[in-house]
Amino acid sequence: MMKKIVLAAAVLLGCCGMAKAPEKEITVYLIGDSTCATKSESARPETGWGEKLGQHFRKGVKVDNRALNGRSTKSFRDQGHWDKILGTLRPGDFVFIQFGHNDQKESDPKRYSDPETFGSNLKRYIEETRAKGAVPVLLTSIARRKFDAKGKPAQTLRRYTSVTRQVAEQTATPLIDMDAKTRALLEEMGPEASKSIYLWAKKSDYPNLKADKKDDTHLNPDGAERYASMVVDGIREQQIEPLIENLKKK
Repeated sequence: MMKKIVLAAAVLLGCCGMAKAPEKEITVYLIGDSTCATKSESARPETGWGEKLGQHFRKGVKVDNRALNGRSTKSFRDQGHWDKILGTLRPGDFVFIQFGHNDQKESDPKRYSDPETFGSNLKRYIEETRAKGAVPVLLTSIARRKFDAKGKPAQTLRRYTSVTRQVAEQTATPLIDMDAKTRALLEEMGPEASKSIYLWAKKSDYPNLKADKKDDTHLNPDGAERYASMVVDGIREQQIEPLIENLKKK
């Protein structure tokens, strides 16, 4: 009789999914600037690509977007935002690191980092992430919608994207080269069509806007989705496990 009870309990536990403890959820933290950050409703249609990344994963991966408008590798740390992430970072989590746009602002000492310091800042984020047993991933900045006289996308962040690539190689950190990917798309679309993915918006279409927008740095929802899809492509290209197995099928 006792054997039958034990067997029945085992069957019940198995049917209910209780025979094995569930694996922990993986958190992907995003740290970076306004091109990635979550926007307030008053800023719409501006959209950060980080807002669109979570929908590409199945249950088991949570995207925690900590990117913030106007931050650099320097100010994100100095203002305490990084410490808050370190306090919750667990082994097996990921930190996607994308800075550059604000590091290059020489007129603002609270944000500015010369390329050498920028590289040192990236390395420090990488080291501290690994010390927690988590996995760092570097991303170069997305390109600004700016074209040269020949109609080619200009490399306005060249010094910083180059350093990001160098740090990735020096530290054996996975790199998703968003600069190269987004410039390739801009070249394909051209100066006029590419307005459709950046923040070109009329006040008449968005009552919350105070004026028409002609913004070649930030994205609209379509642009954010296309650029988030590029990040997903980069995850597959870099063979970043176990994130790949948790991606939804195309």
